[in-house]
Parts: sequence; structure tokens; C-alpha cells
Amino acid sequence: MKNKIIAVCVLFSLMTGLLTAADWKVKLQQELPLLGHRNWIVVADSAYPLQTAPGIETIYVEASQLEVVKGVIAELARTKHVKPMIYTDSEMPFVAEKNAPGIGAYRDGLAKILTNQPVQVLPHEQIIGKLDEAGKTFKVLLIKTPLTKPYTSVFFQLECGYWNAESEKELRDTMKGAK
Repeated sequence: MKNKIIAVCVLFSLMTGLLTAADWKVKLQQELPLLGHRNWIVVADSAYPLQTAPGIETIYVEASQLEVVKGVIAELARTKHVKPMIYTDSEMPFVAEKNAPGIGAYRDGLAKILTNQPVQVLPHEQIIGKLDEAGKTFKVLLIKTPLTKPYTSVFFQLECGYWNAESEKELRDTMKGAK
């Protein structure tokens, strides 16, 4: 009976989009085998807008944003089929502590987590444009957190984990030569 109650609670949480700190990990683990090249995962702050593109699924979690970023990286590291290209906002290093108390500690924590990760820094609007375009055709899992610091969203564009740009170029060159 206890297992049935837990299952109903988890199902309700998934249906409402509100997930507890443990539930978002389960949701991510369930989604990851389905996600592939060109899908995205976003870990967003609380002011991130609810997007309406059909491919974008937004869930809200009661967990630290840094904890969620760390968890997403850990789960992605366990997969063989995808690897992330991580994007952060170019505006974040310029947000003043006086305007967003605690932003320095957040930046330091994020830098530690992103050590040895492939990170590109772009203007926020440029990243959003990429995400909007992807959401028209591909699934985007957006994990919204209670963080109240500007320009702190972390974007994971998923790439093929067992194929790279060099291999693709070699394949295309070989195909051209076969004609």
C-alpha cells in the first residue's frame, strides 16, 4: 500500500510540473534515454519565462540551482549516447554583488562545477534564440529552480556522444568522393 501511495504522489508531481528535490532526478533519468543529439536541458532561475513552444517541457523543483546543475552533469556523464555543450550567459560576470547579493558565491560555485566541462559563453538572447529554434522541432527539458539571481541559467545542448564533427566531416568527404 505504501508503494502505491508513493507512486500516486510521484505521478501527481509529474503531472503538475512541481517536483521535489529527489523527483527531478528520477524525471531526468527517465528522460535521458529518450533524449539525443539536438535536444536540450536547461537549469533555470525562478524568473525564467514559461515558454510555449510545443517541444519545451518545464518542471519546477525545490532544489538549489547549483545542486541541479551538478546533478545534470553527473547524469550526463553516465550516458554514452549524448554529451553536452554547455552555455552560460555572457552577462553573468558583470552582475554586481550590490544588485544581486550572493552572485559572487554563485559564480564561484558554478565555476567549480563546470571545471573540465565544455562551456561556451554567449549573450542571453543568443542562447534563447538557439533554444527557441530547437524547441520547434526537438524536446527541451527545462528545470526551473527557486534561484533569484539574474543571468544564472545554465543551458545544456546535447550532442552525439559517440560521433563528433571530425567523424561527420570525414564521412561527408568520403561520400563526395564516391560520386
